[in-house]
Amino acid sequence: MLSGFGWLANLIVYLVQEFNVESINATQIANVVHGCINLLPVLGAIIADSFLGSFHVAAISSFISFLGMILLILTAKLSSLKPPPCEIGSSFCRAPSKLQYVVLYLSITTASAGLGGSRYTLATLGANQLDKPKDKETFFNWFFFTVNASSIISSTAIVYVEDSISWVLGYTICFAANLIALAVFLAGQRFYRCDKPQGSPFTGLLRVVVAAVRKRKVLLSSRSEDYYHEHRETSKVMPVTANGWFRFLNRAAMKTEGDIDSDGLIARPWKLCSLEQVGNLRTVIRLVPIWSSGIFLITPVAIQSSIAVTQALSMDRHLGSNFKIPAASIIVVILVSSSFFVALFDRFVFPTWQKLTGRPLTLLQRIGIGHVIIVLSMAISAMVESKRLKTIHDNKLEALPGAIVPMQVWWLFPQLVVIGIGDAFHFPGQIAFYYHEFPASLRSIATAMVSLAVGIAFYVSTALVELIRRLTGWLPGNINSGRLDNLYWILVTAGALNFMYFLVCAKLYKCRNIEKEVDANSGFDI
Repeated sequence: MLSGFGWLANLIVYLVQEFNVESINATQIANVVHGCINLLPVLGAIIADSFLGSFHVAAISSFISFLGMILLILTAKLSSLKPPPCEIGSSFCRAPSKLQYVVLYLSITTASAGLGGSRYTLATLGANQLDKPKDKETFFNWFFFTVNASSIISSTAIVYVEDSISWVLGYTICFAANLIALAVFLAGQRFYRCDKPQGSPFTGLLRVVVAAVRKRKVLLSSRSEDYYHEHRETSKVMPVTANGWFRFLNRAAMKTEGDIDSDGLIARPWKLCSLEQVGNLRTVIRLVPIWSSGIFLITPVAIQSSIAVTQALSMDRHLGSNFKIPAASIIVVILVSSSFFVALFDRFVFPTWQKLTGRPLTLLQRIGIGHVIIVLSMAISAMVESKRLKTIHDNKLEALPGAIVPMQVWWLFPQLVVIGIGDAFHFPGQIAFYYHEFPASLRSIATAMVSLAVGIAFYVSTALVELIRRLTGWLPGNINSGRLDNLYWILVTAGALNFMYFLVCAKLYKCRNIEKEVDANSGFDI
């Protein structure tokens, strides 16, 4: 994580200062990269569940990241792989050549693939070492804390080296961290409880749909023995009702002539499935609405975290007379805030709440609180940006690209702290929620669901920013002449609507009782 975040945290600045990319365009590129990094864990999870297991996917991804860091070092070291330097905002900057773009994007893609493939696979591997649901929930809190701690070091120490000493040295540190992490991870292999891949779980889900469609004319039965059970003993205890979710899918488990061979096993797997497989598909479908609300929860954070760097580039970042805060390090405020509050919530707030009320704060409640706090952070961002634009107008800096606004960068801190608090509520809550609610055969996919939502959110944020750029004049290449405050107010409105959507989804959803559940595949309604 330290290696990956070391180059990712400062990517916008690297593109602007070393490759002469306009600030908004650099922000868009960074959003696409973040999207890729957060979509790749889903592919990694599928490969882990279906073929290789979590350990091997994490190891291979770390090696790919290792190769990506070598390429990034070359782009920083060799002058032939980047355009000649120019001042920020100058109209005489030379754009990179096609070859330079190819090498740059290849290095970023490779490094992104490595970081994305290992990120949430490690979370699944770690949770698999524990048995009790409560221990796993605590693990996810501290996994999130550890990831943020790595990001903090990357966004301060490594970013400072990149900005103040050299990009080559900064990337070399990332390279060394990657190499050490890979060596330590491989050395501990014999101590891990590794999961065994059981084939693609998506095949089983698809079989349910196909079998249900093929038996669409079969009448449903209320008798448990008329359905196929993966475990024979569950047929005696599994409740049979007529009001389960998506009753149509139950036809996939209805036994008809020729479906079962003489050994009692499924003879035609694309025409008969077990009730457990039907239940797995229904669980996934029921989770989709709540998961989709997470996309629009993370979208404003994705926009703000990127634009905050471009805002910081135009503000006074001096700390004393000799030290200047790197623009990319502004994001560390979110990381410090979320890390601090994750620890505070886990050790004090949540236990105190349980003592006072007699029951714990549920995972959905934590996610809901995160929704509200993120909306509040957008409102604060809009007001701070209005203050920044007023300062620009008072000093007549609108028409000066690259001009430094006489306004301290500390003004951005409150909104970033509030984002960190919101993240501390909803990120660990979402990871634990999906891990507990997903079928056991989809556990790696479960922890990657948050990453998938983050990845899609970054692409949505990129599309939204581009749409607003085309329809309005709020987001020009020079943000000092734009209206970022209007963008933030749009995000406030969208966030409030999304929160109401989440409340409806959460109200309709019924969580599994993970403490009392004996068999993760039993107890589905027919």
